[in-house]
Amino acid sequence: QCPLFNPHLPVPVLQAAHCQMIKDLSACLQGQSLRVDCRYENKTSNPLTYEFSITKDNRKHVIHSTISVSENIYRNRANVTMQKNLVCLYLQSFTTSDEGVYMCELKATNDYTGNQIKNITVIKDKLEKCAGFSLLIQNTSWLLLLLLSLPLLQAVDFVSL
Repeated sequence: QCPLFNPHLPVPVLQAAHCQMIKDLSACLQGQSLRVDCRYENKTSNPLTYEFSITKDNRKHVIHSTISVSENIYRNRANVTMQKNLVCLYLQSFTTSDEGVYMCELKATNDYTGNQIKNITVIKDKLEKCAGFSLLIQNTSWLLLLLLSLPLLQAVDFVSL
């Protein structure tokens, strides 16, 4: 929940505070690579910083980050893509030694609500293959509904003119 007004915060902080929320963290196998999808809701256009890390043997290892320095063992194997409301980590040559608790941490510039963090436990034998078109199939009904409602939306716009 985003507080709309907090009388205890000074005004400049209030203007810069935004609510950034990680909605979902999922992992799947794409060929020999691990893909970790960090979906978020962004209520600001401020630049986003991220950090993907893994905790194993009670130690945190940074895989890919714009917040801190990535560890050498992951540097050549990891890359990240950013799209609207989605940050994806790709870890190549994924093996059982890469199993552990993966963490996605996001922070928007000038966001004083603090970093958003979500964890997922990744075990190679339990990972599913990344679906290429299943998302499209799942969303077809929504897409169809949207297409069918376009003439209606245009008619409403026309009437309001």
